[in-house]
Amino acid sequence: MSKKGLLILIAAVAALGGLLFGYDTGVINGAQFYFSKYFELNAAMKGWVVGSALLGCLVGALSAGYITTRIGRKAALIISASLFTISAFGSGLPEFMQQSVTLLVVFRIVGGLGIGLASMAAPTYIAEISPKDKRGILVSFYQLAVVTGFFVVFLATYYIGEGNSPEQNIESGWRWMFWSELIPCSLFLVLTFFIPRSPRWLVLSGREEEALKVLNTLHEKEEAQREIDEIKLSLKKERKTQLKGASALQKSVLPIIIIGSVLSLLQQFTGINAVLYYGGDIFEKALGFTQEDVLAQQILLGAVNFIFTFLAMFTVDKLGRKPLIYIGAVGMILGFVFLGGSLYFDAVGLISLIGILLFIGAFAMSMGPVTWVLLSEMFPNKIRSVAMSIAVAIQWAGNFLVSQSFPIIVESDANARGTGFWNGSLPYVIFIAFIIFLIFFTKKYIIETKGKSLEQLEGIWAEKYGEIES
Repeated sequence: MSKKGLLILIAAVAALGGLLFGYDTGVINGAQFYFSKYFELNAAMKGWVVGSALLGCLVGALSAGYITTRIGRKAALIISASLFTISAFGSGLPEFMQQSVTLLVVFRIVGGLGIGLASMAAPTYIAEISPKDKRGILVSFYQLAVVTGFFVVFLATYYIGEGNSPEQNIESGWRWMFWSELIPCSLFLVLTFFIPRSPRWLVLSGREEEALKVLNTLHEKEEAQREIDEIKLSLKKERKTQLKGASALQKSVLPIIIIGSVLSLLQQFTGINAVLYYGGDIFEKALGFTQEDVLAQQILLGAVNFIFTFLAMFTVDKLGRKPLIYIGAVGMILGFVFLGGSLYFDAVGLISLIGILLFIGAFAMSMGPVTWVLLSEMFPNKIRSVAMSIAVAIQWAGNFLVSQSFPIIVESDANARGTGFWNGSLPYVIFIAFIIFLIFFTKKYIIETKGKSLEQLEGIWAEKYGEIES
């Protein structure tokens, strides 16, 4: 196999963590439509069950910095695969094992730990094995895997749901939706044992010969030597600090972490996961689709998400990160204008569906992959594990906030269809406001990372905020 082919294969294996992220996140969409009826959940409880996994994501992301630094990115991926497997089985416990809302929440939190760990470890690992001119597209494999997971799980839940009557789905179909995740979980768990360790982590751990061996396997000899020299130069005076963890309160560190964290938070405040988690409810309650149509509509969402992610992958290293954010933000705003406007003016129909699909497509070509690309490359070597762990944890906190508040806002008196002032459009008005803020924030604070090595980016931050203290 060629070096390029091997690099792509290894990146694809690591990106399976993203596929499980998407699968585990997407399965709750189809499943909650039925287990909410099985357990007779109200809006607040539905938000709790759906959002409970995000608490695990938060803890997993916060611990990811320590885990990936102490035992490595590869080991962290193996642990996350194990957690995914436990969660997939436990979330669908059979009736005779007395499944309850509490047990469902516990296993969803376990899965969340796996998602949080993988969401930091996988893009970091991919970024650290990639050459600078291919890093954007290779890290985008992670987001492609996420949306592939969404698409595959929407297909799986559709065919599981179609094979049963509505009553059967309410009774047991949702369990099989959770169990279907065991297939990709097992694949990820096995394959992660065969990928190499991150060369940057190996250098940080004092294993330079092993790091050079890995780079020689993935890159041409001259490029591998140049890469190892850049890493050693960057980390010459920093190894001890990195192994202990850099202080997030340093004057030169804090602004970078805040910028990355705000970007990460704004990815969630666009409203993407409100649409993906509660797509079934939106289609049924807001747009008037029948229960039989809901799962089919989810496949359409997944397909658009999948297709437009490819567009981002093949443009992120050509157009750059910031231009994609601007283009996507405009598309997301238009999508929610169509959806929210159709609800507000009681013109629900094709334009509503176009609005949702436009939003999904715009997000998939911008904030979906670009956020992960930026987070994986914007932080200096010394603080990458710590900073990305914090940024990803804040992202999951934002995700939890959105998933908890969305059903409550939707069912609030002010948003009630026919009687409330907003007539169903309030959540989308709120999301539009955050997307507008995203445009201004990106223009002022985000630096363009296209075509720059991780070490060059470290120099840019040093010029803006000063050297990171050892």
